[in-house]
Amino acid sequence: MNRRGFLLLTAAAAPTLAGCGFEPVYGTQGAASGLLDRIAMDEPNDNNSYLLVRELEDRLGRTSGGETFGLSYSVATESKAVGKTVAQVTSRFDILGEVTYALRDLDTKEVLTTNTINSFVGYSASGSTVSEVAAEADAYERLMVILADRIVAELQAYATTNAL
Repeated sequence: MNRRGFLLLTAAAAPTLAGCGFEPVYGTQGAASGLLDRIAMDEPNDNNSYLLVRELEDRLGRTSGGETFGLSYSVATESKAVGKTVAQVTSRFDILGEVTYALRDLDTKEVLTTNTINSFVGYSASGSTVSEVAAEADAYERLMVILADRIVAELQAYATTNAL
């Protein structure tokens, strides 16, 4: 294709791209902008829930008295040995994580949306004791990041379809 053909094709596609309806979810008129700094998280009660809340607050903001919504959650994890050496020593673990959450309106106490999400991560247990402990801690942190990302994506989708 020559340069003239490319320019004609680009000019023809420009109106289509401009009218695609794309709008940033947190833009000034974005559907999820009503979530930012307005969700009070339940207090964490263990390290995993602390890591989850930290990630959620990083993405959704921390409230300072102007809460409109509350987010309740329940975190469950399970570690499974998935790799063994010839000598039957575990060399790899998977950590399965599940979070059930509920977003509620603090004024009406109505549950707006709820869901259960899950994911998993793995880590190697073939190094020294110190490296295994560090790998396990890192795996739990990575898992909470993944679960927080999925919760935020679902809350953004809910806000987009329900005009919060």
